[in-house]
Amino acid sequence: MSASRIALRSVSRGLLAARSFSSAAAAAEKTSLYDFHVANQGKMVNFGGFLLPVQYGDFGIAASHNHTRTKASIFDVSHMLQTYVRGAAAIDCMESISTADIAGLPEGSSTLTVFTNERGGILDDLIITRLSDSLLYVVSNAGCRQQDMDIMSEAAERFRRRGKNVDMEFLTPQDRALLALQGPDAVRCLQEVCDFDLRYLYFMTSTRADVAGIENCRVTRCGYTGEDGVEISMPADRAVHIAEALLGSKLSAVKMAGLGARDSLRLEAGLCLYGSDIDQDTTPIEANLAWLVAKRRRSEINFPGAKIVVDQLKNGCSRRRVGIRALSGPPARHGVEIFSEDAKEKIGSVSSGCPSPTAGGNVGMGYVKESHKANGTKLQLKIREKFFPAEVARMPFVKANYYTKPK
Repeated sequence: MSASRIALRSVSRGLLAARSFSSAAAAAEKTSLYDFHVANQGKMVNFGGFLLPVQYGDFGIAASHNHTRTKASIFDVSHMLQTYVRGAAAIDCMESISTADIAGLPEGSSTLTVFTNERGGILDDLIITRLSDSLLYVVSNAGCRQQDMDIMSEAAERFRRRGKNVDMEFLTPQDRALLALQGPDAVRCLQEVCDFDLRYLYFMTSTRADVAGIENCRVTRCGYTGEDGVEISMPADRAVHIAEALLGSKLSAVKMAGLGARDSLRLEAGLCLYGSDIDQDTTPIEANLAWLVAKRRRSEINFPGAKIVVDQLKNGCSRRRVGIRALSGPPARHGVEIFSEDAKEKIGSVSSGCPSPTAGGNVGMGYVKESHKANGTKLQLKIREKFFPAEVARMPFVKANYYTKPK
């Protein structure tokens, strides 16, 4: 079996733990780029109810991963839910269901945050951009689409019953496409066809721009790979035009990339996959995401599950998400049991893992008892009834290359 087929099978198993991921096309939606993917030899799979490419032709997952780290790649992320929240109460409404300090964001700035339940568990992770006092742009996970729409709609209805002005506009993949252009060459390739001076678009900021002559695009400097890059929201019927313009860059060999590379890139960057690394039974503190709970929100204690989350901030919790580096053996996938160094005590389980093309070896993340969270702690991973040595490792596994504003 070729290395690319082994990698494809390996990544497929890892993603399967977190999403409905199969080659079956039943009940799956298509993004506006579906025919484009097929024409470019995209190997299509059902991921979270959408047909998306896991890789392209014989260009393997590891090769696509390395291309993103060294040049630039385009990912179709049009399956993500894009939402506009409008009205004088837009900020208060979204703060009532998330942990973010949206009111404290400068206009045009974005923040990663989470929806929580009454137990402090994470219902989804999402990015909220404050466009003005009365307009927010939200991007959340496709697998949580209906749940997130319900959460936001119910919050808006609660505010309207109190006489507050707030409305939700949920965009479909037929309305708007979303492309992620990632890698060290990404932004200078985009600049060739963008009318906004991207030197002034910093990490987690957003602007409207014309891209490849298409008006009404939104460019946000963010991504899921640890590299510099952007996400571009555009009219769905112009997505192929913009993708082709970026692929035609004269500055770098931009390539399309699929779910396989996206998963290994995000894992090397220490970023969570919802449904695998975080879920409704995991709090932000257990997930080592305390920074998502804004300082003001900690003092106000007015988001769902706030008392539990704040108590964990003050007094700790019983388990914690950590990075894991295997010292030998095969990759540890979702659900693999983690034991103490002497293999006598089960102390947790792996939430995701894969070979690391950039850092080398096998890496992952998982949850361990609080007493075993320190970097360098020796572990044993039980894989197919055999034990393999590993250790707790600092994340991210590769250096982040975000384009941040000079201080």
